Amino acid sequence: MKIKNSGQPSAKLKAKAPTLKEKKAKTAVIVKPIKDNKKTLKVRFLGGVGEIGKNMTALEFGKDIIIIDAGLTFPGDNMPGVDLVIPDVTYLAQNKARIRGIVITHGHEDHIGSLPYIMKELNAPIFGTKLTLTLIENKLKESKLNDVSLNCIKPGSVIKLGCFSVEFINVNHSIAGAVGLSITTPVGVVFHSGDFKIDFTPVNGEMMDLSRISEIGKKGVLLLMADSTNIEIGGTTMSESVVKDTLDHVFADNLKKRIIIATFASNVHRLQQILDLAVKYKRKVAFSGRSMINIAEAAAKIGELKIPDGLIIDVEKTKSFKDEQILIVSTGTQGEPMSALTRMASGEFNKVVIGKNDTVVISASVIPGNEKMIYGVINNLYRLGAEVIYESLEPIHVSGHACRDELKVLHSLVKPKFFIPVHGEYRHLKKHAMLAESVGTKDSNIIIAEIGDTVELTDKTMKMGEKFPAGSRFVDGVGIDGADSFVLRDRIHLSEDGLLVVVVGIEELSARLTSIEIIGKGLVMTDAMINEAKASVTNTLTHMDLRAVRNETELNGIIRRSIKNYVFKVTKKNPMILPVVMVV
Repeated sequence: MKIKNSGQPSAKLKAKAPTLKEKKAKTAVIVKPIKDNKKTLKVRFLGGVGEIGKNMTALEFGKDIIIIDAGLTFPGDNMPGVDLVIPDVTYLAQNKARIRGIVITHGHEDHIGSLPYIMKELNAPIFGTKLTLTLIENKLKESKLNDVSLNCIKPGSVIKLGCFSVEFINVNHSIAGAVGLSITTPVGVVFHSGDFKIDFTPVNGEMMDLSRISEIGKKGVLLLMADSTNIEIGGTTMSESVVKDTLDHVFADNLKKRIIIATFASNVHRLQQILDLAVKYKRKVAFSGRSMINIAEAAAKIGELKIPDGLIIDVEKTKSFKDEQILIVSTGTQGEPMSALTRMASGEFNKVVIGKNDTVVISASVIPGNEKMIYGVINNLYRLGAEVIYESLEPIHVSGHACRDELKVLHSLVKPKFFIPVHGEYRHLKKHAMLAESVGTKDSNIIIAEIGDTVELTDKTMKMGEKFPAGSRFVDGVGIDGADSFVLRDRIHLSEDGLLVVVVGIEELSARLTSIEIIGKGLVMTDAMINEAKASVTNTLTHMDLRAVRNETELNGIIRRSIKNYVFKVTKKNPMILPVVMVV
């Protein structure tokens, strides 16, 4: 698989170029809106509205479709055994010949994570910045998808995809290479913010391109779609540079201790600050956790992460050094069960044994829903004698998403005619809609969309269009199942009500009942209850002519009905009943 340089009109996109070496992009001519009220721009939402994660939006005009992002989300407590949740791309698969490209705003899992699964159905080129494409390339290789066209762009570049012209705008976020999108369509400009914040002192020195956004706004923007994640937080998001000052303080206060820092692997700027401090305080660095190692290697490969020679050692070799000479950088900021930090805290990670001379820093905020897991990890670390520093004690993490005042700045610069809030649960979208109205957008020009909605736009109007097939698919190991998954429903049923196995023996010649056993799993039943259940089944089968039963399926149904009501009466549960008929 080769990553091609892009940033020029489509006629040049197929030109071969060395992997990940960017050439100076030429700015393409912006397409002027076509005044054609017979055709409308259709904005289709496949994910990322009414939820945090699984971001995916499609723009459709005439015969052309482009896709913005292709993310995933993680399963909730009501999805037992499910590994990942990805968008349902049934509609896109049915129209794959019309897809001109997939443009990616940045390399977080909720924006790229579904690509290894959906690219088996969609044949379309992918466009993104260096780090974004490097992370995508690694994912596709693991899935043995080696023929996907990856096209590398730089912020400021413009590409032509069918009737769409897409300009990539540099924004600040918690991962390098994040961009917003200015998309010129035949009815007007659509501006998609991507995930962003306004950082005046970014670690890499590259500020969000507010001047270019202002220029785009002055020329006229038909539709704004903007990140709503931090709409409930007033003011502005702290700069990433603030974290370095806190971490420096931690290093200085723990000169004789071993330091373990857990952070998001994708936050390359955070990793760079941590590595710089390790050099300053003369510590060797060991990465722990597969995603941490993979992303660090990928970022170093393309120059986004600068690692001095001799700084990195294998985590197994840390025992050969004194505690004050070691820094371990780990995954596990959300208490994920199989992450490195969680295994350290539970004593199941033999490469690193936590003790009284350890200071553990959790450099991340707790994602809603993960509180129980991460606080369980913190409690275990304290039990092992470690000192733990986390968000409620020190400013050791800053968000990558804009707060209300920054969102007001974006709205003021873009000055959109229409607005659709994205990237948030319904309450976030509603509050963002209220903010947009407060800064001048008419209430009638704002729509809160849901997954499966189509919003239709002309140069003068915006309205809800038809519904289309959309929703979620569940990734379970190597399999993918739909939202109406019988497997998932069975798992939920088993987890809530348990299982009863009814083993019935029938003599072949006489069709006479010879034995019956009932085995319960996940269900509280006394011996007396089991005996009563056996009696219920026995009574039913001995008072009927088993020779008249047409097949095993019919007999299974009779057995279930004979025991179901009794079990519900005594347990107030409705377990899954599995009859097993043995003819002897």
